[in-house]
Amino acid sequence: MLDFLIQLITTPAVMLGLVALVGLLIQRKNAADVTKGTLKTILGVLILSAGAGVIVQYLSPFATIFTEGFHLTGVVPFDEAVIGALSEKVPEIARNGSLILALGFVTNIILARFSPYKYIFLTGHMLWIMSGALAWAFYDLGYSTVQAVLWGSMIQGIACVLFPALAQPIMRKITGSSDIGYGHFTTAGVVLSAGVGKLVGNPKKSTEDMKMPKSLEFFKDTAVSISCVMVLIYLISVLMAGPEFVKTISDGQNWIVFAIVQGLGFAAGVLILLQGVRMFLGEIVPAFRGIAQKLVPGATPALDCPVVFAFAPNALIIGFLSSIVGMVIGMLVSRTFGEVVPLPSIIGGFFTGGIAGIFGNALGGRRGAIVSGVIYGLVLTIPVALFFPMYGLETYGVTGIALLLSDALIVLSGVKLLDSLHILPIVVPVIIVALIALGVIRKSQKQGKSKTESV
Repeated sequence: MLDFLIQLITTPAVMLGLVALVGLLIQRKNAADVTKGTLKTILGVLILSAGAGVIVQYLSPFATIFTEGFHLTGVVPFDEAVIGALSEKVPEIARNGSLILALGFVTNIILARFSPYKYIFLTGHMLWIMSGALAWAFYDLGYSTVQAVLWGSMIQGIACVLFPALAQPIMRKITGSSDIGYGHFTTAGVVLSAGVGKLVGNPKKSTEDMKMPKSLEFFKDTAVSISCVMVLIYLISVLMAGPEFVKTISDGQNWIVFAIVQGLGFAAGVLILLQGVRMFLGEIVPAFRGIAQKLVPGATPALDCPVVFAFAPNALIIGFLSSIVGMVIGMLVSRTFGEVVPLPSIIGGFFTGGIAGIFGNALGGRRGAIVSGVIYGLVLTIPVALFFPMYGLETYGVTGIALLLSDALIVLSGVKLLDSLHILPIVVPVIIVALIALGVIRKSQKQGKSKTESV
């Protein structure tokens, strides 16, 4: 039963379809509307996932070519691979991680119900990564299964409400409402980067309002601009890597043709993804209002990063390209002090470097998007090198890969610090109680204000 529930939670399309189903049933919609809303939510997520899969398919050879062309060596930041390898090698980590995921989701709902931070975190693979990382941390520190699951599920629930709350002021600027939150454990990194972008930019000069000569106005079309930029980036990369190397991964296809097809394939993936986002958001947000009204009043769904892409597609590409620059700089900096040199995460650069660009544009316009992307590229590399020696993945037989998510690195560092001070069993429950108490206080203040106004 537990395995069924865990697979349900970590299957995004099914989980979000169930969320839509529950929300529509609570609103007492008729059978036709419930069926339509549930199926279109699931199909939207599946289309989104298919688009993401196409993007990854066309980015993977790009990462290999980029590494060869610029003569880079080091560890690959890849969260899913780290947690997957640890779970495979240490069954206790896999078991504890599953329990933390399930009970952490329950904690999230409780905190959303009673604290002032009404966010329900719905990005399944992020929940899996964080719960696995917590299980790894507590195992490494010698905690028992009961202790690891107890403290881990509490910490996971806290993270699921606090990190979306941190990003929500920027999300409001981007979307123009509070209907959705940012449900991705890169929040600290993108918010920090956007904050730096704000210092140097002007939000009135948005990337989406860039004026172009009439002869180049076709670049305003998302499909055209992404295609041209990615084909150019691929051509530069294959030139640096050399035709002979490119042939080894292109099945003998001409290297220029390969670059063009890969760039256009990437653009096709983005367009598929954006279509899925539109369908998915069109159904999940109205359906979620039913849950917000009945089960968790005022709740906001915290969703995966692609839900933001359509709001600023130009900033998305600017953030992606800028983050690559930042990652290369960060890699060079890491060489001077780190035990490992993190390679640029091209996939992370697009999905979350793009978010840094969108966040940066919201706070600092065009210049903010560029600077935010570069800063986020540093966040994707330097902290990875600093954190890597803390737990020693190599002692588990895991080599060549490293944990990347900024929020996970912060949480695990906090666990390590609190454990070293012997105060973790005190601090974690205190945070839970404080969040609930704050919610009670704010609720009573609102009720008092309403009574005063009515008088």
